[in-house]
Amino acid sequence: MEYRRLGASGLTVPALSFGAGTFGGSGPLFGAWGTTDAREARRLVDICIEAGITMFDTADVYSDGASEQVLGQAIKGRRDTVLISTKSGLPTGNGPNDAGTSRARLIRSVDVALRRLGTDYIDLFQLHAFDAATPVEEVIATLDDLVRDGKIRYLGVSNFAGWQLMKSLAAADREHRRRYVAHQVYYSLVGRDYEWELLPLGLDQGVGAVVWSPLGWGRLTGKIRRGTPPPATSRLHATAAFGPPVEDEHLFRVMDVLDELSRETGRAVPQIAVNWLLQRPTVATVIIGARNEAQLRQTIDAAGWALTPEQTARLDTASSRTAPYPYFPYHRQEAFARLNPSPVATTA
Repeated sequence: MEYRRLGASGLTVPALSFGAGTFGGSGPLFGAWGTTDAREARRLVDICIEAGITMFDTADVYSDGASEQVLGQAIKGRRDTVLISTKSGLPTGNGPNDAGTSRARLIRSVDVALRRLGTDYIDLFQLHAFDAATPVEEVIATLDDLVRDGKIRYLGVSNFAGWQLMKSLAAADREHRRRYVAHQVYYSLVGRDYEWELLPLGLDQGVGAVVWSPLGWGRLTGKIRRGTPPPATSRLHATAAFGPPVEDEHLFRVMDVLDELSRETGRAVPQIAVNWLLQRPTVATVIIGARNEAQLRQTIDAAGWALTPEQTARLDTASSRTAPYPYFPYHRQEAFARLNPSPVATTA
């Protein structure tokens, strides 16, 4: 397994991480992801560690905390060999302090997460969403205190807009507080919006990408093509409305090239889709998920090799979309492009 620096930090993370959203799954979304119990989870963690995947991602909102609890049981006795990444900020109840990232909510959320996980520190703690009602100065001061208390080691965010992240980083610099070094983002061959603003921001500010849903919310498993609807076992039937939308024709265009490359390389479609992500700028780690051992072992093989530049270019072309304003002039007009060369290969 390849290991990479997480943004502008000293933390080294594996190129692939494991998402524990399937652990203890319940409810219409997380129950459809998977219902892995502690025994099954420990087996999946065993396989990950054997392969060098030592970072495990969860969140307090996943199955009302059950994911954190099951993960804690699965890593019991080997805490020092793994990295734990968790998140808070989304609503977990109807009370006035059950959502957001106020000082009261963050302190309580971290303490509860520590108890569920059975540990006294969190390696990477991320804000699950931007809280427009709480001053960023309050947020970063609270997180800085939690780092000083030894409860958190590194800080990140998830699903922030560019201005939200930049405002937070500027406040951290101004207040001499610890900065965010990670941004957990949606990024895939059928979802490249991350590249327009957040990727250049990450390069400029030293914020590494922790990629969620690298298979486009389950669309790049190789089971969906023109004239082939999702199989009965696909979680898309229950979860499509919760995830990022993808136009059918765009998906099919990408799948055509993935199928071609699968025949050329002998690799499975999901392996190729994840491998493409591993070559993108700022990507520190890609979170993979699995409901069983077979799925996990297949996806692990996405690492340890690389697509050729020509193969990558074919995927770039098939998956490209015209950038929204104000970004498209920088990709389509020479004068703009000369001033701001793109950090990634894109075709408008």
